Amino acid sequence: MHNIMISKEIIKRIIVEGQDVAANVDLTPRPISYEPKSCYVIVGLRQAGKSYLLYQRFQQLLAEGCNKHKLVYVNFDDERLQQLQSEELGTILDAYSELYDDGRPVLFFDEIQNVEGWEHFARRLANQKYEVYITGSNAKMLSRDIATTLGGRYWVKNVCTYSFGEYLNALGITLERNWQYGTTAIVVARAFSDYFYFGGFPEIVNTKAKRAWLNNIYNKIFLNDIVVRNGVRSEEALRMTVNRLAQCVCQPVSFNRLANLIKATGVNISTSTVIDYVRYLADACLVHSLSNYASRFVERESIKKYYFADNGLLNIFLIGNEALLLENLCARKLHRLWGNEVWFYKHNVEVDFFVPSEGIAVQACYSLSDPSTEKRETTALLALDALLGKQGQPSLKQMIIVTHDEERTIVTPSGKNIEVVPVWKWLLQE
Repeated sequence: MHNIMISKEIIKRIIVEGQDVAANVDLTPRPISYEPKSCYVIVGLRQAGKSYLLYQRFQQLLAEGCNKHKLVYVNFDDERLQQLQSEELGTILDAYSELYDDGRPVLFFDEIQNVEGWEHFARRLANQKYEVYITGSNAKMLSRDIATTLGGRYWVKNVCTYSFGEYLNALGITLERNWQYGTTAIVVARAFSDYFYFGGFPEIVNTKAKRAWLNNIYNKIFLNDIVVRNGVRSEEALRMTVNRLAQCVCQPVSFNRLANLIKATGVNISTSTVIDYVRYLADACLVHSLSNYASRFVERESIKKYYFADNGLLNIFLIGNEALLLENLCARKLHRLWGNEVWFYKHNVEVDFFVPSEGIAVQACYSLSDPSTEKRETTALLALDALLGKQGQPSLKQMIIVTHDEERTIVTPSGKNIEVVPVWKWLLQE
């Protein structure tokens, strides 16, 4: 009994402290919306800003008139909760009742996966119609498992690193009308260069030693979210898998080819192990894949294109390959907007990105200065558009070529328009 009372007093202190922290933390708002009075699990790449989305939702509810005493924020990384067992999680509700006796609170649980068996408590809260927001580390909580773990009672929110618009917002750069003709254009160009090479992790925005920070976060993802979580025995083989995926980014690649590329470096690895490793990387949100819209089902699963979750992480492995970084940025934007609705197309012609539901096709091309390059890119888009028509599918609504800094409209002999747009401008069009 004495231990429970001590535990409850500690939890009371944590609740009050958490309310002050969450209400007052300085943050850059992100465009995230929620269904009212629902339960959410927020997942995503390490350091992508999951905790800050809890703070943001906390502050949104305050701004909507909710009393701070009705909101409970608990961070399970707190060393005072290290020994908390799943059967004691209900003590949080008991402690709250003794503090405020004010009905049912809205609950914010950060890193709750630190408590073994947490999912039973989370399910019970949803069943009892509490409004709950949870974040979890990819080391122990995977988005593909949550529907099963929580019985479909929670919405899943996937968090990406900053879009370019969010990155500018975090820097305090406001884009007023006709900004591109004034001094703001110079500031934006400098910001884009950093974003292009070092990515959009929220914490990196004001970090001077960006490459060192990226190497550090990559090692944490690699060791904690991949090696430890999955019990990987050969770190060397896994590191080489990541390295080869980075070198092959933007190219369709099969598991067999990946295995052969790794073997060529002297590392012995089987195709089945490569399949496992690539799945681990996707589970950790380090990479995502695109399938070929033109392929049969088996090939769609075995031959894919892989992109990295952030340009900064990809750039760790590349030296002077801006074309790959540009295409990776395009993939990130499209994946953030449309998720699994994004494909590539390869059958006689190759189109980098195709979103059938939106009628959009996008080519990523660093420069169109060579006429043969322009012809190749435009021919592929027009061929896909014609093919869709022959198959009785809707024509493309938008054909886009994203470049480093070129902008114009190509009007084809058939009267079709192809937009050529600089990547920084395209990224801001959301």
